[in-house]
Amino acid sequence: MRLHRNLCFSVIDGLTLIFNEGKYADKVIQQLLKRDKRWGARDRAFVAETTYDIVRWKRLYAEIAEVKEPFDRDNLWRMFAVWATLKGIKLPDWKYFEGTPSRKIKGRFDELSKIRKFKESIPDWMDAIGEKELGNTVWTKEIEALNQQADVILRVNTLKTTKEKLQAELFDLNIETEFIPNYPSALKLKERTNVFSTDAFKKGFFEVQDASSQLVAEFLNVKPGMRVVDTCAGAGGKTLHMASLMENKGQVIAMDIYGNKLNELKRRAKRNGAHNIENRVIESTKVIKKLYDKADRVLIDAPCSGLGVLRRNPDAKWKLQPDFIKKIKKTQQDILQQYSRMVKAGGQLVYATCSVLPSENQEQVKTFLKSEAGANFTLIKDNKVLAHKSGFDGFYMALLERKG
Repeated sequence: MRLHRNLCFSVIDGLTLIFNEGKYADKVIQQLLKRDKRWGARDRAFVAETTYDIVRWKRLYAEIAEVKEPFDRDNLWRMFAVWATLKGIKLPDWKYFEGTPSRKIKGRFDELSKIRKFKESIPDWMDAIGEKELGNTVWTKEIEALNQQADVILRVNTLKTTKEKLQAELFDLNIETEFIPNYPSALKLKERTNVFSTDAFKKGFFEVQDASSQLVAEFLNVKPGMRVVDTCAGAGGKTLHMASLMENKGQVIAMDIYGNKLNELKRRAKRNGAHNIENRVIESTKVIKKLYDKADRVLIDAPCSGLGVLRRNPDAKWKLQPDFIKKIKKTQQDILQQYSRMVKAGGQLVYATCSVLPSENQEQVKTFLKSEAGANFTLIKDNKVLAHKSGFDGFYMALLERKG
């Protein structure tokens, strides 16, 4: 593989923004990919994947390169040289790579690979909390799985097409997909490609949504004609899934504290042909109180540490702080206490997170069930999805029923 100057410079520029200016990796990569209209698919893939790779392995590469934050450009070139050497890529004779100690790099890699926090490139505190909550063996397997590149999974929009028809339509575009057993609406891409430029996407035949995330709407037992509230809807991936499971019959109330996310949901719903969604911004507790005892189903896709989705957000390893996890646990319990009051007698509630930590998951459900607000709820079942077992994102979901 030959390295091209303009592509490598783009990667270094991107890393500067992500590491030194705290920008989000996905947004930076979107901007980088618009840089040069002459870039082909392979060039764009190089920029995106190399940037993500160096973000993912930041701690390991910095340790091998013997550089410390904040990184200047020379530091970033040294980390780039580590990345290329470990990938077996021949370094061109550019000034940035002069005196790169290739043999030493491989030796340091072998040495550091014996220590989990370096091997998996994570902060000390994250390694400690993972081991404390999941145990040494499970955490070692889980963090390794969370460092793999995520597959691209589509969720077929059954309001407009079927899995078989969509698979055939994509096949005609040379996009090969496969069914995943036990995921009724999922298609997995055999190779990464830009599916957003396809007519099938523009016509609303599918959304990109990880397989684990697709389990949540199914877990809530929604049926056509019900009144369902998605309390932390965001841009609405699960809202749209519920609308399709309900065959556009009944009502899905999508709520969020961020109006801009609900505006994005509005656009997506239009493309999906989902007509039974009503958006409500949570500007005060009044919005919630109006729905007390009124919903057949309530989904609480709670804000969380996001430790289960590190495969697709590797920069979260560096942005996340232990204080945030403490705060978010309080928020999770507050939300459970308040939003559970929307469930009517005999109705059901799903509490879900994209975290693998029991303290954000089953512990929160236990605390809720012991509280006054949770006294009239029963735990029906829960599902702890670990990335190293499922091959998809880490997730948790608990189904609770309010006594009639």
